[in-house]
Amino acid sequence: MAAPATAGRAVRDVVFVDGVRTPFGKAGPKGMYAETRADDLVVKVIRELLRRHPELPPERVDEVAIAATTQIGDQGLTLGRTAALLAGLPRSVPGYSIDRMCAGAMTAVTSVAGGIAFGAYDVAIAGGVEHMGRHPMGEGVDPNPRFLADKIVDTSALVMGQTAENLHDRFPHIDKARADRYAALSQARYDEAHQAGKIAEDLVPVATRSAEQGWGLAGADEPPRPGTTVETLAALKTPFRPHGRVTAGNAAGLNDGATACVLADEATARELGLPVGMRLVGYAFAGVDPEVMGVGPVPATEKALERTGLSISDIGLFEVNEAFAVQVLAFLDHFGIADDDPRVNPWGGAIACGHPLASSGVRLMTQLSRHFAERPDVRYGITTMCIGIGMGGTVIWENPHWQGESK
Repeated sequence: MAAPATAGRAVRDVVFVDGVRTPFGKAGPKGMYAETRADDLVVKVIRELLRRHPELPPERVDEVAIAATTQIGDQGLTLGRTAALLAGLPRSVPGYSIDRMCAGAMTAVTSVAGGIAFGAYDVAIAGGVEHMGRHPMGEGVDPNPRFLADKIVDTSALVMGQTAENLHDRFPHIDKARADRYAALSQARYDEAHQAGKIAEDLVPVATRSAEQGWGLAGADEPPRPGTTVETLAALKTPFRPHGRVTAGNAAGLNDGATACVLADEATARELGLPVGMRLVGYAFAGVDPEVMGVGPVPATEKALERTGLSISDIGLFEVNEAFAVQVLAFLDHFGIADDDPRVNPWGGAIACGHPLASSGVRLMTQLSRHFAERPDVRYGITTMCIGIGMGGTVIWENPHWQGESK
């Protein structure tokens, strides 16, 4: 029997339509989401996307991909599918879960983007959630003893704060004082953007409940510390190593929150009247030594640039996840970018607003999309992050508002 003829397939343009997130909370019994379910946070952001875009018929959503690092309890049970049902999407809309630790939402985006480019989907929702108060990192895991017995990794590889100390060892010129200066800048930039109303555009308020205090409303990020100075940061303890360099002030905290975005084939977006916030250019993930996982954005970015035919000089805006100040600084040093370059995290980053692990990739993308709308002089931007167990991920985006004045 002859094989069926195969028609040639053209790769379609994938666009980022819009993204939203919950305010990020502090993990723990005193955090604003202490008694809120993780899946309910996801439901809230999906519903908000649909509310903001009534031009998108719910039945046109072809897939829902939601990431979580700790996939148990209210972050388990094939979260993409269950959240889609809880959000009121038609039962015909499928969904699935993803785990790539901190880059979960980023991977949700790149995964469905591949489906859109290939023609399997026209419209998809991607995002992530982490409720680190209900599910601390590492809850329920059972690492294979061979990791240590066979010396596949160092003991520090499974403790993210220790990997950041290792990165300081590898790059001794990035000392604690420099990391603290970067952290203070992140807090200041976030506060300036917050005061200007920039951050609020990304947020959907969330009703919260406390058995003791009753109902409340989460309308702003909980972690930021406005007025942070280098002097106050210098006095903080270094919990991962005596006389170390990583502190609670120059690293992201333990946080709760959720993000989601709509991605679409560009022709479908135009057909439905959906806005086009960014156009996907390319992406790459790369592995590094797990003991220095924070360096991951460097090879991931080099790989993404090579595969897209771009250079670092073509990039006009950078959203770099601030898991630790040292990993951002290592990235900047590698590419010859100043610590205070205004192209990098213009509205601050995770050191200020928080890093609920698997959700953060879409926060970076949503902010880059907002920057693009204000900067028609910038053509390309990247979102990049380090990933636990020794990886990095980078996505390159094009500004649809670019007017050709500069890169």
